[in-house]
Amino acid sequence: MTRVFVHGNPETAAIWGPLLDALRDRGESDLVCLSAPGFGAPRPDGFDASPAAYVDWLVGELEQIEGPVDLVGHDWGAGHVFGLLARHPDLVRSWAADCAGLVHRDYVWHDMAQAWQTPELGEQVVEMMTAGAVEERIARFVDLGVTAPVATALVAETDPSLGGCILDLYRGAAQPLMADLGQMLLAADLPRGLVLDATDDAYSQPALGRDMAEQFGAGVFTMEGEGHWWMCSVADAAADGLIEFWSTLG
Repeated sequence: MTRVFVHGNPETAAIWGPLLDALRDRGESDLVCLSAPGFGAPRPDGFDASPAAYVDWLVGELEQIEGPVDLVGHDWGAGHVFGLLARHPDLVRSWAADCAGLVHRDYVWHDMAQAWQTPELGEQVVEMMTAGAVEERIARFVDLGVTAPVATALVAETDPSLGGCILDLYRGAAQPLMADLGQMLLAADLPRGLVLDATDDAYSQPALGRDMAEQFGAGVFTMEGEGHWWMCSVADAAADGLIEFWSTLG
């Protein structure tokens, strides 16, 4: 089985490092990390960085991977996973994702997302995010809960197109787009799923994610007291939870 990981914003595949190490320690070997345009990979000419464009990108990537595929998403990577499941659930054997609250009918974008969605203000915010010395940018990630080695790699791997992709992606995802996506998912024939529930995630409204898990008929792996970057803070526990889930798939 191929386990495919899709990270989010403002990240690169380095965010998965501690979790991948924990999975390899447990015997997992066929692990693939995908980097979306702008997020650790260059933005191709003509790529509009809309939610639909990222789903098209993910579809193209998965079509090149020999299955069966167990797909894992974090942050906007989870958003891309949900977008793919609404259109092409046949491309994966299973899915596991945090931030399931994103597609709940009651979800309200967090304050930073709303800033990015606001003309002029969003441009100012992304400029501040990418400004400063390397050490300052690393410290910002560490303050958010990312480990220092991962933060160092994230800064080193940041693509210059990041800021523009953030703005285009979030502006394209203004509500009701995400709520409508949730309704599409509820009407789809979804494969087996697992919601990764970091109960102190400040960005995803975890209670809404648990409600979506129930509506999807998905399992829930709870990481009590953990925040948005659970793959850094509780990598061993998360690896155990994923492996247990995958073991039930037959």
